[in-house]
Amino acid sequence: MTESQSTGVAGAGRNRVAVVTGARRGIGRRIAETLAAEGHDLALIDVAAADETEQAVKATGRQVVSLVGDVSREADVIGLARRVYDSFGRVDVLVNNAGINLITPTEDLTGEDWNRVLGVNLTGTFLCSREFGRRMLERRHGSIVNISSLLGLQGAPDRASYAVSKHGVVGLTRSLAVEWGARGVRVNAVCPGYVNTDMNATNQARGFYTAEDITERSPMGRFAEPEDVAQAVAFLADERRSGYVNGTALSVDGGWTADASWRGLLLSKR
Repeated sequence: MTESQSTGVAGAGRNRVAVVTGARRGIGRRIAETLAAEGHDLALIDVAAADETEQAVKATGRQVVSLVGDVSREADVIGLARRVYDSFGRVDVLVNNAGINLITPTEDLTGEDWNRVLGVNLTGTFLCSREFGRRMLERRHGSIVNISSLLGLQGAPDRASYAVSKHGVVGLTRSLAVEWGARGVRVNAVCPGYVNTDMNATNQARGFYTAEDITERSPMGRFAEPEDVAQAVAFLADERRSGYVNGTALSVDGGWTADASWRGLLLSKR
């Protein structure tokens, strides 16, 4: 576990502070940039250095600490939380975004791969929520936003470990919301549909699906963009806009989970 820290962080506890896991690229990077633009100092966590995200946050004038560690490892998470509090003295928002995907027939899924996906996506969310949530509970103030998925609400072939992990994130979100809500800590989830990221491009290149598979199925006729997810996170993070929102699983899927039509009927309405 290593650390890269921008200058001038000392004393930054006067500002609102957000922690974003999986901040190096894609959705996590855009979430970090958006929260910085809304006035948060940032702690970035990833398994590799989030250099580009760090520079983007610095460009907004906010303070930033970049940490390298594995959220699936309890010792790492304990150390990461300690470093964040040593740097900022407080955390107002935690975004559990770190996640990995695996597409493989369930009959070929190994126990090692199953444990790896659940370790990052679900155990990592639990460990970070526990470590940062403890200090939020002491202050009776905080917002935790967990990134689940469309597949945290529905199922799809060849994605058993991913879907189970993301369903678990929704269950954890609701349990913590009930347990911690009256103690000042709100916990919500965002459930994105298919998002236009590098991971999506890789999945298409490997032949798992085509762009048309998604755009023809989505009522809005397009992929989600990282910005769509980031704005939903910013809403849930902000107690002025969502102060009584607790325990929700907010779909950011263009209407995918609302749709009970068939392909021909859906396309006829465009």
